[in-house]
Parts: sequence; C-alpha cells; structure tokens
Amino acid sequence: MAAPVRTRRRAADDDGRRRTPTDEEPEAPPGDRSRRTTDDGPDAPGDGAGERGAVDDSVSGKASGKATGRPGGGAGGERQAQLEYSEFQAAMLDEEKRRRKAAKIVAVLGHFLGRDKDVLEGLTVADIGCSAGFIADELASAGARRTFGVDIDVPGLRRAAQRFGDRVRFVCADGTALPFPDSSIDVLVFNHIYEHVVDPDAIMAEMHRVLADGGVLYLGLGNRLGVMEPHYKLPFLSYLPPALADRYVRLFGRADSYYERYRTRSGLRRMARGFRVWDYTFPVLATPAAFAGSELFPGAAGRAATAVLSRLPRPVLRALLPVVPTYLWVATKGGRRPAGPSLPQPPDPVATR
Repeated sequence: MAAPVRTRRRAADDDGRRRTPTDEEPEAPPGDRSRRTTDDGPDAPGDGAGERGAVDDSVSGKASGKATGRPGGGAGGERQAQLEYSEFQAAMLDEEKRRRKAAKIVAVLGHFLGRDKDVLEGLTVADIGCSAGFIADELASAGARRTFGVDIDVPGLRRAAQRFGDRVRFVCADGTALPFPDSSIDVLVFNHIYEHVVDPDAIMAEMHRVLADGGVLYLGLGNRLGVMEPHYKLPFLSYLPPALADRYVRLFGRADSYYERYRTRSGLRRMARGFRVWDYTFPVLATPAAFAGSELFPGAAGRAATAVLSRLPRPVLRALLPVVPTYLWVATKGGRRPAGPSLPQPPDPVATR
C-alpha cells in the first residue's frame, strides 16, 4: 500500500475468499523527525539506493490519522490503513500498465521542468505510495540522482526491493510522517493515492514540508464526479454516501464495502492549499502522444473521447472540468511556472484555497 497510509476495503479473491491484514505491522516511527538537512540531500533514510532485496524499515510507522464515522471500516467504525494493498489489488502488479503511467508522469514533469531527456537528472525524487516499485524504477531511469519509494505495503516493498533495490531506496513509512528533512526532495510523485488513504490532507502537508523550495509535486487525482468508478467499474459509485455505496458493491459482488474516498474538484483544490498548482489535464488530452497519455481515458471509448475533447474550444473544455474523471496537476511551493514549449492547450493555473 502506500506510505500515504493507503486504505482499502478487502476485495474478494477469485475464489470469493477474503484476505486478512498482515500480522507484520511496522513499528511506530521515531518522534523526532529532525528537520535538519545536509549538502547531500536527505539524511534519512540512508542514501539513495540500497542492497537489492532490502527494505529500509528504520523509520517504518503505523498508519495514523484515522478517519471516523465510517461504518464497518474497522474497530469502532474507523477506517484502517491497509498494510498489504498489493496483495489484493492486482493492478499494482501490472508492470506494463504501471510503466505506462510512469511514462506519462515523466513526460509531464519533463514539460514542466523544460527538459527533453534525462528529465530528472541530478534531482532527488520520492514516489509516495510506490507499492511494487515500477513507477519509482522509471523515475530512477529518468536520471534521478537519488530515488526513494515510500509505502506501508510491506509485500509490495519487498517485491520492489528484490527487483529495483540496487538503484531505489525503498522505505516502509507513513505518509503523514515522511522520513525526510524539510525542503529536501526535488520531485515528489503522489499518483492516484489520496482516495485510498486515511488522511490525505495530513499527507499533503507533509509533502509540502519535505518539498524543496524550487521543487515540484506531481499529482494524479481521481474525481468523485467521474461517472465510472475506476476500481470497481460501477457507474456513479463514488457519488453515493458510504452506506449506499457499501450496498452497491455488495449487490454486484465486488467487495464487502466501498472504502475509497474521492473528492470533487473543489475539494481537491482545498486539499492542495498552500501549493501553486498547474493543471496538465487538457494538455495531455490535446496532445496525448507527447505525454504518453493513453491512461487518462483508456480503451476505444477513451480514444474517441480524446479525439473529441482535443478539438473542443477552451471555454467548453473548462465547462467540463467538474466531471473530468482524472486530473493531472503539477504543484510547487513558489512561483515556478511551466518551462516547456508551447502547446495547443497550455497548462492552466488552478486556484487553491
């Protein structure tokens, strides 16, 4: 699962049985996440890549920031963080799909940074919610000086470390207590994670803390008002209140209950308060080949939608913003602007509040 304390109700295995949470719960993090920095970048956890197969759990932490009022979410109705998300979510182990997503992320970052190749050369990068590590590996391949993958998905981290541990440092840590000094990470990636976590606002605050003053944060964000729910493939599922959503997924045999928590565009803008945000959704729609953007609207219907959307006037596109299923944002702590070449649909600033 993800350092961001990704949370997810257990979906059924193919034989209908339910998985149980791992008994191997990480220890609580140290109370002093000293805000010191070094000339080399982060002084915790270790430096850069480690030994293949090794997971750095020196700063591992229990899931924190539990949400309340969620019926059936755990003891006392609280949402509980999932420590083995990749064990019951097969998509996290779909290497081809994860690498396609990574290609889109790198392309968007490349445009924002004004870099055509070796997009992340010389930069310290962290993928928050890395799971099995495919995206983190692609970030390392894009030239990053140091790459970290952070998650609480212990099985996913072990797989990641076995394959990519020679060039990525995988860390078991809670996203609400990131193991990095202030302003020490040049590039953060938080891709389709917020809906799975207990307290996304706390994680956003932590990412703001560790992001360098001139750094960038890539955000892949699902929209509550997207018609087709992407995990369970049920229309309008995310529109429903929790009790009705639980009944809906049970009715169609998808899961015991619906655990994701999506936000509308206005809610996401509030979540990003404190950042200056640029919206890359329309640039990717208008020029998908330039951004490896086939993941935004997959399949034949998606290709048709992309063809139509890329030709619509800008005012019409803006009117569609509230129901776009996925937003692609790049956030900064200061006044940095996109440095890439001009596009048919340029990135728009997003008003956060």
